Amino acid sequence: MTTADNPLKIHLACPSCLSENRVAANRLDDHPKCGKCGAALLEGKSVSLNENNFEAFLRPAGLPVVVDFWAPWCGPCKAMAPAFEQAAERLTTRVRFAKVNSDEAQSLAARFAIRSIPTLVLFQSGKEIKRVSGAMDAGALVRWASV
Repeated sequence: MTTADNPLKIHLACPSCLSENRVAANRLDDHPKCGKCGAALLEGKSVSLNENNFEAFLRPAGLPVVVDFWAPWCGPCKAMAPAFEQAAERLTTRVRFAKVNSDEAQSLAARFAIRSIPTLVLFQSGKEIKRVSGAMDAGALVRWASV
């Protein structure tokens, strides 16, 4: 139950130190900062994830997270990168965006059965809810990621 005195709290992992932060849902547009390190919690850009920080970033699950599994040698991945960042900026307070280099994080790519790249996986509450393979423009990314 939420009231003006007790608003819904969103749990967010800090992209810098991975500390879990609670932010009132009605304050997401106020540029919240991490209570531990002071970094911006919602920067409007993607966060690089690997085997060491993947779970810590997804675990709080306050907002949906789009994860782009990519590789530096992949032409479509490079072509989609600017659109991915544009979508992250457009959905700053509604969806978080992260990238996993599948060459460097092979165990994550195997765990999520990534067979082609780029592959986008949308997580809600830490669980995969949908995925798509192939490059998209920013508008298509925004539509696909909006839940």
